Amino acid sequence: MLRFLRSPLLASFALVTLAPALPVHAQVAPRPVQTAEDPWLYKGSDLVHDEEWKFGRLSNGVRYAVRKNGVPPGQVSVRVRIDAGSLNEQDSERGFAHLLEHLSFRGSTFVPDGESKRIWQRLGVTFGSDSNASTTFTETVYKLDLPTATAAGLDESFKILTGMLSAPAITQASLDAERPVVLAEAREQPGAQERMQDAMLGLMFAGQPVANRKPIGTTAALTAATPAAVKAFHDRWYRPDRAVVIVIGDMEPAVLETLVQKHFATWKADGPNPPSPDFGKPSAEGNPVAASIVEPAVPPLAMMAIVRPWTVFSDTVIFNQKRMIDLVAIRIINRRLESRARSGGSFVGAGADLSDVARSANVTTVNVMPVGADWETALRDVRGVIADAQTTAPGQPEIDRELAEIESSMKQRISTAPVEAGAKLADDLVEAVDINETVTTPEASYDIFKAAVAAKMFTPQTVQAAAKRVFEGTAVRALVNTHTPDPQLMTKVTAALQADVVANGGKRRALGNVSFAQLPKLGTPGKMVSRTPLLPELEIEKVVFANGVNLLMRKDSSEVGKVYVNVRFGRGLNDLPARPSPGWAGEMALVAGGVGKLGQEELDALIGKRQIGFDFDVAGDAFRFNGQTNKEDLPDQLRLFAAKLVAPAWDPNPVIRAKTAVLSGYAGLSSSPDAVLGRDLEKLLHSGDPRWGIADRQTIEATTPASFRKLWEPLLATGPIEVEVFGDMDSDATIKAVAETFGALKPRPASKTPVPVVAFPAHADKPVVRTHSGKADQAAAVIAWPTGAGSAGITESRKLEVLAAIFRDRMIDQLRSQAGISYSPNVASQWPLGMESGGKLIALGMVPPDKTEFFFKLARGIAADLIAKPVDADELNRALTPIKQMLIRQSSGNMFWMRLVEGGAFDPARVAAVETLARDVATTSPAEVQALAQKYLRPDRDWTMVVVPGPDAQAGG
Repeated sequence: MLRFLRSPLLASFALVTLAPALPVHAQVAPRPVQTAEDPWLYKGSDLVHDEEWKFGRLSNGVRYAVRKNGVPPGQVSVRVRIDAGSLNEQDSERGFAHLLEHLSFRGSTFVPDGESKRIWQRLGVTFGSDSNASTTFTETVYKLDLPTATAAGLDESFKILTGMLSAPAITQASLDAERPVVLAEAREQPGAQERMQDAMLGLMFAGQPVANRKPIGTTAALTAATPAAVKAFHDRWYRPDRAVVIVIGDMEPAVLETLVQKHFATWKADGPNPPSPDFGKPSAEGNPVAASIVEPAVPPLAMMAIVRPWTVFSDTVIFNQKRMIDLVAIRIINRRLESRARSGGSFVGAGADLSDVARSANVTTVNVMPVGADWETALRDVRGVIADAQTTAPGQPEIDRELAEIESSMKQRISTAPVEAGAKLADDLVEAVDINETVTTPEASYDIFKAAVAAKMFTPQTVQAAAKRVFEGTAVRALVNTHTPDPQLMTKVTAALQADVVANGGKRRALGNVSFAQLPKLGTPGKMVSRTPLLPELEIEKVVFANGVNLLMRKDSSEVGKVYVNVRFGRGLNDLPARPSPGWAGEMALVAGGVGKLGQEELDALIGKRQIGFDFDVAGDAFRFNGQTNKEDLPDQLRLFAAKLVAPAWDPNPVIRAKTAVLSGYAGLSSSPDAVLGRDLEKLLHSGDPRWGIADRQTIEATTPASFRKLWEPLLATGPIEVEVFGDMDSDATIKAVAETFGALKPRPASKTPVPVVAFPAHADKPVVRTHSGKADQAAAVIAWPTGAGSAGITESRKLEVLAAIFRDRMIDQLRSQAGISYSPNVASQWPLGMESGGKLIALGMVPPDKTEFFFKLARGIAADLIAKPVDADELNRALTPIKQMLIRQSSGNMFWMRLVEGGAFDPARVAAVETLARDVATTSPAEVQALAQKYLRPDRDWTMVVVPGPDAQAGG
């Protein structure tokens, strides 16, 4: 299974992608098509087998795959896939596949109700992340990542899983307990986005079951569900011959295989395997070609879809050869669209995607976010770019650029394959099974790719033909979202879809050969003043240069081929003014503004075929450039970051684009309780300080390229620099590279601006009230207590994590599992190291509007109980063990250690605290938990907030 790079688009569009897992064919030494005697995954495929996987089939029909993998050490990941999802439901069963997933986790004939969660917690499993499940249109997948797996723990876990699948406790009591949780999950879906999704599914798959078979189901069907009806669904589809068991981890395959055989061989089917439902095929007959909605909470959008029948019946050579060319064509179109958007075109972002959806259709989608409300011009311009690609062949340099990026990605995958996480490999195999594909090795994928290039499969003519092919199909359909009603909208959408367009690729600017030599010069390499061990046991060193730059580095090749780079400069949020400012646009527009004479187009060309990243974020006490690279590209990675500080470019278009995108979706920040919390909560918890939360509309509207530069230019030029380089690198070469880049900079003055005070809001008897315009049955409740901040209290902050975990587990049990009024309550402790205050312990939940007081009563009751008496040993163990296991797993990666020591060059307390991490967590006692609760969970200091439906909320959801 080969994965291709995907073309970047604006953040608000996420990523416009090319395709999911793509297997391709090697032109050299092709294998014969697999026979029934070969491993079951490869039947009908001529791809090279990944011999690390051992496949088998039990006599009852269960198929399995096992593999040894030591990333992270000690962990075993289990995936059990049932070949049944929401498309297997009858009309009266809509939502049953998902409901059954929930019921299976509650208990079985082997394990009492709710006990599996507690058993797994004692084994170090974090509920919701290490143990989880998902239901889609076509499958239900149960997931377990068991840290530090032992023979006894695995045996117990397999017993639980087998019971969940073969004999779940589908009783009236369990149904009455879990049905409200599922209904709460449905209720908590954002209304505007849900309606948008419904409209898209209904249009794209008109006439097919997937158009109205969302996994969440319907309230009517879920409310009417009986134990007998749910059991009938289970008995029909939960069968050994529809199950695939995948086990991968730090154990010998023979041991894992024995476990599968021991526990799953006794599973017996009830009656013959029913035929899978007919998912239908796209048809133009009698189905709509256009749809329109009016959702002010969603940015204006035009979407075009070209649908074709789903044809991935076997993972063959010819299928993949054609698909590869199609995807390269789409990459080129996406790059051209992105170039137009960056230069200030009629759309903020646009991109095409080619995908197979729910075994129902192969779909080419085109999404367009217009500038303002003029979707017609934006759609016409995007169609013009596509038409240009169809009528004029691309130049070979355009094609070669895409191939170079693909090759770079594939080489990186080969180098990092030894440290690919077992859970990721398990998920990849589940995906391959679901979409009728296979998996192969990274080396085999690269050989396939090289053979395809050598065979000249990617020519201007073949790519042009592909650009035509991917926009042809059974039906072409379009959907438009606007913010204001228009009685003629449907007519306009239909006309826009059917209108002839003139091929308009715009002026294609030839970039030529962009090189790192074109970056600004940095000066004479700096001198190393000192090189000292920082944490000898971890082989972390500190290097100081004459200009004041500090380097923290760790040479560790356990993550083969990966080098993490983090550059901290300035004081982050502490440097931003405590008043409205263009600081909000930094993460969206600063990097895109360019470096020296190179704009974003040139930078893309510069790093696209290299393993170089360029991200920017704002921490509490530093601004950060970060990226993942490798040993060979590390010097240029550092050069790029340093050049940005020395000679930032100030292209106005990224600022304008960021402003347009945020304003376009600003109404959505009022469209649900969750959205309102995202907009206002952090700002309110910092007493209205605008450095937190999302900027208000007036601040965004007032931001200009000039005001953006006025704020950010001095911030890039001031404040100390700390460079962190952790991973598979050479220490001496790294010191030399830093000396030639950051070490060559002029000494930077420290900021003299006083750090603004951070204040937690005062206690009040009544909660702060905000309203939303979404579903009338949605609300949110928040309660928070002030804690501490700064590196002097790191030990206490770690023990607060234990308190938060206990609080969270009780909230889940009482608010979700028992009361059934919230699907995803959460409790978290936040302790900012780089600030003098601002820490908090916060609990929140999405609840019905009439249950906010119930939430506060419950949360305060838990807090009072934690204050009144120590937790018992088992409860503490069930909180502590998952935290300890999470730390053990994370500690196998360099990013973990880098985040622990970052900032340590100027704050030695952070470094000293690394050595106490394990002790701080593991020695937490019931008395300490109680003492922390008494210190911080004081009823006279809590702060509360509710988000309730406003007058414009939509009744009935």
